[in-house]
Amino acid sequence: MKNHIISDWARNITPSLTLAIDSKAKALKASGEDVCNFSSGEPDFDTPDFIKEACIRAIREGKTKYIDSSGLLELRKAVAEKASCENKILSLTEKNVVISAGAKYSCYLAILATCQPGCEVLIPSPFWLSYPEMVKLSGATPKFIETSIESGFKITASQLKKAITPQTRMLILNNPSNPTGIVYTRRELEDLVEVAIASNILILSDEIYENLVYDDAQHVSPASFSEEARNQIITISGFSKTFAMTGWRLGTLIANETLAKAVGNIQSHTTSNATTFVQYGALSCYTQKDEATSFLKKMRQIFDERRQLLMNGLQNLPYFECIPTKGAFYLFPKITASGMTSSAFANKLLDEAKIAVVPGLAFGNDQHIRFSYATSQETIEKALKRMRICLQ
Repeated sequence: MKNHIISDWARNITPSLTLAIDSKAKALKASGEDVCNFSSGEPDFDTPDFIKEACIRAIREGKTKYIDSSGLLELRKAVAEKASCENKILSLTEKNVVISAGAKYSCYLAILATCQPGCEVLIPSPFWLSYPEMVKLSGATPKFIETSIESGFKITASQLKKAITPQTRMLILNNPSNPTGIVYTRRELEDLVEVAIASNILILSDEIYENLVYDDAQHVSPASFSEEARNQIITISGFSKTFAMTGWRLGTLIANETLAKAVGNIQSHTTSNATTFVQYGALSCYTQKDEATSFLKKMRQIFDERRQLLMNGLQNLPYFECIPTKGAFYLFPKITASGMTSSAFANKLLDEAKIAVVPGLAFGNDQHIRFSYATSQETIEKALKRMRICLQ
């Protein structure tokens, strides 16, 4: 039997380390081990009943056929209205919106529609691990802009300006950030957008954690700054993090009409459309606003309590250096004082304390590890006690 032929594209892609670690932690738990799992990037809440019921109702009413490849018309209109009213991105219609099978796929479609071999895509580091792989799949080249805990894990306008070359096509900006949990201020974003517009490069603004901000932080969509910004910025969001719908796979893309149409065309030849009845479930997030607001408020409050518990706990343990984070559900402490690589440190925690975290190497920084506090308060307290013993 002949060996299967694997394309150069596939050989060039790195497997997802976060999914691999999460799978290992779940396998250990299934075998009877008491594992404290901080590796998962998904809310540990159940999808609200009103969304489930809307989806079930759609199935029973026979709403299971093909629809427009760009998404359900009513849902696209609702997304455009929400982005106009809440995100202040003006002059939007359903023609600016594409609904896809997850925000991850929305990001990938945006990159495919705008990038090609010979292009460079700028990615602040640390980064969500799928960004470089998506860029490579498009044939373009990822180029990293380094940040550090000392800089608050944020790039500056000066750094951006220096990184831009004639080959630069796009900047990917994840705000709030995975893995660092940082949130850019309006002024910081305005400075970056000014450089991008002057240099005629696109910004892919991944705002999937837009509703998970804490303390005095405010989420700001850079596409709201001006008409020029709206035309050069692709805004990505979705339902996974806000409404605990990770397995439903539904993301949103907002762009100028020309680009949105191109994205819809690509989608028509790949997935046809995101699952129809799932889109009806998502529509209820806009038509049943009281239930949606109540769920989000409660979830955000619980995440905030966990954030403070974990952050305070790590600051009182050896080897961890933390900065206050105000978004998403991640902490990204520095562990260089341990003298270990991020992989060695993560393995020590898993082997000796049954605590699963993700090595920072997966996100481009080997001096850190990532904790996801999308887990119970009980698990956080248990893990802190175990680490006090393990790291003595």
